Amino acid sequence: MSTPILQLKDVSIFQGGSLVLSNINLEMNKGDFVYLIGKTGSGKSSFMKTLYGDLPLTEGEGSIVDFDLKTLKEKEIPFLRRKLGVVFQDFKLLPDRNINDNLLFVLKATGWKDKTKMTTRVEEVLTKVDMKTKGFKFPHEISGGEQQRVAIARALLNHPELILADEPTGNLDPQTSIEVMEVLQELSKNGNTILMATHDYALLLKYPRKTLKCDENQVYEVVQRKS
Repeated sequence: MSTPILQLKDVSIFQGGSLVLSNINLEMNKGDFVYLIGKTGSGKSSFMKTLYGDLPLTEGEGSIVDFDLKTLKEKEIPFLRRKLGVVFQDFKLLPDRNINDNLLFVLKATGWKDKTKMTTRVEEVLTKVDMKTKGFKFPHEISGGEQQRVAIARALLNHPELILADEPTGNLDPQTSIEVMEVLQELSKNGNTILMATHDYALLLKYPRKTLKCDENQVYEVVQRKS
């Protein structure tokens, strides 16, 4: 039996002393794809921040990729994040360097030394998101959808055990959103574990998966009706 990649038990999330979400129970295993939905301000981002160590877990029990969120120390956070791939709504690419150098920067920052292996890894992840030929371009020279593909490639660099995608299609038009979702679906088919926060309900209907909803400080599973 496999150990869960993410396990939350009776977790409450606070931001600045205010309760954001209470009584969260969730278990994710390798290969799972789970949506986290809810209106803006319902707590999706606070949920994600707790998982990658930006908000401390003070109530309940939580483990993620073999780290205990309750006892997580500040010095452990970089090591936790190496085992996670985080994809943000606003891409967070460095504007002063091309795509290849954006990805090489992350590899250097996470301890890679061998230049050949680094170049190979950058090529591998860009190929996965169909961006291999664009590595010489700067972020401003490619479209929003392409920037998000690069952001997904960046999240894959260190073979993450879990990808946290926080509104990855939030800044994209509907057609581009579908293209980015196709990339995430393909990664899921290949065994990647993905938790995706979104408020794009059209995507949920097109790609139904287990769905959790944040609403009125609660998180509960939504059962999608079969059409």
